[in-house]
Amino acid sequence: MTSKLFSPITLRELTLSNRIVVSPMCQYNSNEGSANDWHLAHLGGLSMGAAGLVMVEMTNVALDGRISPRCATLCSDENEAALKRVVDFCRTYGVAKMGIQIGHAGRKGSQQPPALGGKALTAEEGAWETVGPSAIPFGDFPAPRALTRAEMLDLIEAHRQAVARAERIGFDLIEMHGGHGYLIHQFLSPLANQRTDEFGGSLENRMRFPLEVFKAMRAEWPAHKPMGIRVSATDWVEGGFNPDEAVEFAKALKALGCDFIDVTTGGLDHRQQIPLAAGYQVPFGERIRKEADIPTMSVGLIGGSAQQAEEIIASGKADFVMIGRDALYDPRWAWHAAEELGATTDYAPKYGMARPALRPQLYPNHRAPA
Repeated sequence: MTSKLFSPITLRELTLSNRIVVSPMCQYNSNEGSANDWHLAHLGGLSMGAAGLVMVEMTNVALDGRISPRCATLCSDENEAALKRVVDFCRTYGVAKMGIQIGHAGRKGSQQPPALGGKALTAEEGAWETVGPSAIPFGDFPAPRALTRAEMLDLIEAHRQAVARAERIGFDLIEMHGGHGYLIHQFLSPLANQRTDEFGGSLENRMRFPLEVFKAMRAEWPAHKPMGIRVSATDWVEGGFNPDEAVEFAKALKALGCDFIDVTTGGLDHRQQIPLAAGYQVPFGERIRKEADIPTMSVGLIGGSAQQAEEIIASGKADFVMIGRDALYDPRWAWHAAEELGATTDYAPKYGMARPALRPQLYPNHRAPA
């Protein structure tokens, strides 16, 4: 069998050796937004595991755009230098291409890391004022302050500057975070955006600021490198952002030079009712892929089975599968998937002796137990 999961794919001038992407996963372990030895070990290990692409966690464009005080930012020379150290290590020893997700938490900021409860920070814990399209709180969090147009322009510039830093660091690909209830998603959803100006109301208006941000980021990012976006295709709440609107948003993004849509769901409203099951988000990405005619990445309970991941790609439901928690559980997930599917894949140079095909040569007297 020729594995589709382990077939190469090219976006602009970037060729990935397979369709496996390690999903961006917040680590809540940065120091004043800067990466440290944890990230060196975490991302360094993942970069050696043979996924075609490893994505760095949601990295915010401002300190007050973080989810928690321990979240990553890319808004200072110190942030840039610390992250470059990590990415340089991954390039030296790993085999994966490296991408980064850039975002702003909006009204979901100023909270504790999940391991500490995930509640809104108190003043004693260093809480900061959050912002959003409207003064509508996220659950029982404090209400954000509605952004002015001048502040929106400042945020566009902050996103542009983060992109410039990502290019200097040497990333191969970037992704704007437009899902999971963070700032861009807040503008898209009528549940969080009840503005009465040109940025609220109709879908065209709700898309306006997200598209402005994307356009500025794409203009700053080199033309030969791919850029995409993570989108929550549904809020799973009546009256929220929905799959029909997600398709139209994807079409508008494609017209601005978007190269892929990373399709997820939810995260905006505590009332969401999500029918969790293996691959439960795949149909949303499949629809966007077909109707907007754009490559998609599918994420969400996929990594439990190499066969499931293979079927998603082989049947044309997505162009990439994203592995998150399963990559944490097994950083060599792609090696094991290749072995299961009878495919070949890359091994980090220092780990080449681990290839199953070489074991009989290296250990000719080894016999498997009866």
